[in-house]
Amino acid sequence: MASNEYDAIVIGSGISGGWAAKELTEKGLKTIMLERGKNIEHIKDYVNANKAPWEFPHRGGKTQQMIKDYPVLARDYTLNESNLDYWVNEKESPYTEVKPFDWFRGYHVGGRSLMWGRQSYRWANSDFEANMRDGIGVDWPIRYKDLEKWYGYAERFAGISGNRDGLAILPDGDFMPPMELNVVEKDVAARLKQHYKGMRPMIIGRTANITLPHHNRTNCQYRNKCWLGCPFGAYFSTQSATLPAAMATGKLTVRPFSIVTKILYDKDSKKATGVEVLDAETKQTYEYKAKIVFVNASTINSAWILMNSATDIWPGGLGSSSGELGHNLMDHHLNVGASGTVEGYEDKYYFGRRANGFYIPRFRNTNGEKRDYIRGFGYQGSASRDGWSRDIAEMNIGGDFKDALSEPGSWKIGMGGFGETLPYHDNKITIDKSKKDAWGLPVVAIDAVIRDNEKKMRVDMMQDAKEILEAAGAKNVQGNMQEAVLGKGIHEMGTARMGRDPKTSVLNEWNQVWDAKNVFVTDGAAMVSSACQNPSLTYMALTARAVDHAVSEMKKLNIT
Repeated sequence: MASNEYDAIVIGSGISGGWAAKELTEKGLKTIMLERGKNIEHIKDYVNANKAPWEFPHRGGKTQQMIKDYPVLARDYTLNESNLDYWVNEKESPYTEVKPFDWFRGYHVGGRSLMWGRQSYRWANSDFEANMRDGIGVDWPIRYKDLEKWYGYAERFAGISGNRDGLAILPDGDFMPPMELNVVEKDVAARLKQHYKGMRPMIIGRTANITLPHHNRTNCQYRNKCWLGCPFGAYFSTQSATLPAAMATGKLTVRPFSIVTKILYDKDSKKATGVEVLDAETKQTYEYKAKIVFVNASTINSAWILMNSATDIWPGGLGSSSGELGHNLMDHHLNVGASGTVEGYEDKYYFGRRANGFYIPRFRNTNGEKRDYIRGFGYQGSASRDGWSRDIAEMNIGGDFKDALSEPGSWKIGMGGFGETLPYHDNKITIDKSKKDAWGLPVVAIDAVIRDNEKKMRVDMMQDAKEILEAAGAKNVQGNMQEAVLGKGIHEMGTARMGRDPKTSVLNEWNQVWDAKNVFVTDGAAMVSSACQNPSLTYMALTARAVDHAVSEMKKLNIT
């Protein structure tokens, strides 16, 4: 077999790409994983993972030069000197904002699996039925029962810690022992349970931080430095989990600095034959051949690759025959919630720096309730004590002031909502041929905003948060609502949705492109709706399920 020929090609090395590589190689397929950015080796390349704040030139903050060089990243907490190297060089890789969209990207081996928030929730069957029930977009071609065993499969390998809470809206999983709510959170949860009769439960977050040793990974050390890369392998990432498993098979090749510019398509066989790659360092072009192609470049880039492929047959690209490729872009809308102070507990503290928080699952528009909007939201938050940085005004001087700062401050509690965004056809991406990146490739233009349904939802997201904290006994409760700009959730979904009909969707129930059955898309691009839960666990389950189907079909000679 020539060096450029493989059984399978995986485009992208993030959460879903890593899973595709693991599953394909473990099923015996010689696979190449193509990553457009640099390599980051587990442990060795986590150069800041063990640094204290004072070991950074600016204490981990951001400089004016950084703000100038990373204007998109500067819009949120994401810009800081501690892991700047993990984020995309915005000068090299620009994009066009038809409307404001905060696109936070990571172009390197592991992708955003190195920086993700790790909250890992199953979707309920009601989430998969939502579009059909509301007459929005298209119906999901699958239901919870189709993913249930794959959710468990993903949870057991990734290592998801959490409690089995018995909630219909948030199905239980195969969990490691949960982290604990701290003393204030436990008391707040108890008060909410009594006040709302169990209808607004506060639970510990279900997170991809292992709490027991697992697959040569050490359990979480409560350092809360996850996004610097974890030398213990305590949180799930490509580097800590799926890549070692895939490499252990001896069947994986990883090629960094490989920008996939298009999928090669044979119109006679109606199948992909491979991909075209632009070497990011040499700018030389190569072709790689394979029997199947998994597209896992992340929602927006996966759509870009499809839109740039087979344009001699479909002007809109491979998978565009339905007119839906690039459309229905979604993200969770954020930056709304409430906070307050909690009196007492001055003699209480908590263990370490828990890399997790509490979660309040969706309670709106469930059990027959009807608001002036459809769908709903969940909350994520935590209670903590103020630290030494709480009060550093220049006029506060003296020994008594220093002594006071050596003690923990008062307790505070806060939470923010994650709201579902509907799949609007007009929320879309296109290719802007008037602007090029550093490699001479046309860039993505993003045109997506929240609309009336989400705006109405946000009123409840703030008011309900205030009401919950007041019901729990918090003082000085303040609501907050900032402008909702999509992208901040870093949960891009849609653009190549699954469906039941090739006339209205890009992918079938197995994540296959209708127009090329040996091309699979299993990252966020495949999503038909967004629910309000963090989506990465669903990507893992979809990917494992799709690989299982792909290999089965290959053995039956249906897609080779």
